[in-house]
Amino acid sequence: MTIKTFTFNGFAENTYVLADPATGQCVILDPGCYTAAEQQALQAYLAAENLTPALLLNTHAHIDHVLGNAFVLRTWPGLPFLLHPLDLPTLRSVPAYAGSYGFGAYEPAEPTGELAAGQVIEFGEMALEVRFTPGHAPGHVVFYHPAGHVVIGGDVLFRGSIGRTDLPGGDHETLIQSIRRELLTLPDATVVYPGHGPATTVGEERRSNPFLT
Repeated sequence: MTIKTFTFNGFAENTYVLADPATGQCVILDPGCYTAAEQQALQAYLAAENLTPALLLNTHAHIDHVLGNAFVLRTWPGLPFLLHPLDLPTLRSVPAYAGSYGFGAYEPAEPTGELAAGQVIEFGEMALEVRFTPGHAPGHVVFYHPAGHVVIGGDVLFRGSIGRTDLPGGDHETLIQSIRRELLTLPDATVVYPGHGPATTVGEERRSNPFLT
């Protein structure tokens, strides 16, 4: 599996394209592209690599992670869009505050399907395991690729830090429990690709993350 990272919008959010080189199928994960230039960068990459989107996935639905959902669905019509149902209220609240954050042109988009704990997401010859990780957002999930020792972690675990819990639906103790149950049980060499900032590993955060030691 190949992983391409884009850093989009004023929140410096990480958008990921996960691709199966054997088939050219890919998933677009947490598209934060808002400006025309950001949208064109995502579209141009897929075209240059001859990738065909199979799924649109959101780890959760805070504004910085969903700004590009409508663009993706408009650009690739019929693409399935999956979100955990507990984060539907989070998604549907975005239009009420998008303008106050400077995203007045935000376009809402509704999921076409649901994510659930333990679900296996397949595209091409790749498979991702859905792990339920609430605490930062009520319906937050991460996507684990066991064969590649990789997890796409959204805003749960960062290098030397953890996700915010002061937003609606957040809870610090729930987040810590999610991290310990769903991430720290993975092998130390597992690479965590977070929603913001650089990648890290489970082992590094287990040893040195001040919120977990």
